Amino acid sequence: MKRFSIILFVFIAAPWFCFPQETNTTTSVFILAGQSNMEGAADAVDLTKVDLEDLKRAQKNILLAYNGGRPKPLNITIPPDWKKKKYKLDSCFGPEIFFGIELSKKYPNQKFLFIKRTQGGTSLYGCWNPDWTKEKAKYVGELDKPKLFYELLDYSDDILSKYEKNSYKIEGMLWVQGESDSGKKWGPLPSETYYDNLKLLINRVRDHYNYQNMPFMILQVGGGKVVQAMKKVSTEINSVSFIAQSKDSNSYNFLPRYGKDRDKYNAHYNYFGMKKIGVLFSEEFINKYSRK
Repeated sequence: MKRFSIILFVFIAAPWFCFPQETNTTTSVFILAGQSNMEGAADAVDLTKVDLEDLKRAQKNILLAYNGGRPKPLNITIPPDWKKKKYKLDSCFGPEIFFGIELSKKYPNQKFLFIKRTQGGTSLYGCWNPDWTKEKAKYVGELDKPKLFYELLDYSDDILSKYEKNSYKIEGMLWVQGESDSGKKWGPLPSETYYDNLKLLINRVRDHYNYQNMPFMILQVGGGKVVQAMKKVSTEINSVSFIAQSKDSNSYNFLPRYGKDRDKYNAHYNYFGMKKIGVLFSEEFINKYSRK
């Protein structure tokens, strides 16, 4: 069967989003960070006609700044050649697409800015560690990879520097990371220290944005002590959410991954799984944190 990738480029000068029936010139900003499942490998060819229509509407009031790029209307991603070959796709998307679609449905007049920094195969012990050291990075084989925690803050600061100080509000952070720290390759240290490192990351991010109750939403990924740490942090720190996923295919929180024709990549979520991740993040924010 011949495959077609649908790529939308819609640049529309639209009024910035506000809560229903009001005019709000303040841009709502979300920070998105993590490894490959935040990056996203869901095949964009599977987006339905309705999805694409919803995305087109969302593009009117949502900008995405992604991995060093400048803000552009929310859109799917054209991956590098190696990723196209590895995952057998020409275009893909991450949690931001359906997170944005659902927010735009709830608040059709509000303007949003998503700032996203990701890199696959990176750990909280190494690349994402707010207390990064050469020793830690070397321990998990990440000495040649970027200091992602610092890059995230520098990138967001650079993007936000183009906005007037009172023209935006940081609304929250979405975190999809933990697989690298859960594995056995580097021994128990990354998973055993995940709790302390995650608390540190949350506190440092909140300090940086001077927002001590900034919503921080964690998707359950990885396993063992990493997931235990995520749950524990969510019960101990205010405004931290743990979004669980279920292995039961009949559960609302079941997140399908690739299988069969993409066996080797079943650590990554397909269209249905990635769509649900975006929806779960939006529901958590809308139901628990959004302004009424």
